[in-house]
Amino acid sequence: MSDDSFIREVDEELRQDRMKGLWDRYGWLLIAAAVLVVVATAAWRGWQYYSERRAAAAGDAFINAVELAGKGQHDEAVAALEKLEKNGHGAYPTLARLRLAGELEGAGKKAEALAAYDAVADDDSVDEAFRSLARLRAGLIAVDIEPYDKVKARLEPLAAAGGYYRHLAREGLGLAAWKAGANEDALKWFQEIADDADSSPGVRSRAALMLNLLAGKGVKQSG
Repeated sequence: MSDDSFIREVDEELRQDRMKGLWDRYGWLLIAAAVLVVVATAAWRGWQYYSERRAAAAGDAFINAVELAGKGQHDEAVAALEKLEKNGHGAYPTLARLRLAGELEGAGKKAEALAAYDAVADDDSVDEAFRSLARLRAGLIAVDIEPYDKVKARLEPLAAAGGYYRHLAREGLGLAAWKAGANEDALKWFQEIADDADSSPGVRSRAALMLNLLAGKGVKQSG
């Protein structure tokens, strides 16, 4: 046997001895780590399954409440929505709150509906998309029960260029201004709808009607 071969064999034996020593000292840590990975993966998958089941159940409960409302079973729908608000999962408690506010509005309880929408809009724990929708709904209700300056404070931020709800917000502002006799403001809001290429046909048509009414009263754009 050559010196090189002997040296290689000795090196290999030393490496094996070191590996055995390391395994004897730290092998339990590797086994524990592997067990932890398996347990963590199983727990995560179990939580995903549990969450999906809860979300599905909450979705079914929400649909059931909407169907009850559609059948005119208002009390039953409200009871189902209140339960979902307390025990629902994911976004469904917030959807239940919005729907409850809508039920109040549909029942003609505008002040109560306004307060319910405001509660969602002011809740920092709620997703901003739902809060914006609540602000819009509150502002549109306010057109009927609050003075123009308060409606303007509610809806003007939503009416800014590029805003998702700008068309409906501008329409609400225009109607509130019209009711208050602030005809130049009404003209401004309805004209913004007419000039916005992204305005929906329905909103644009109603804005055109209001612009014609304002023109019939001699209201013109300043400048």
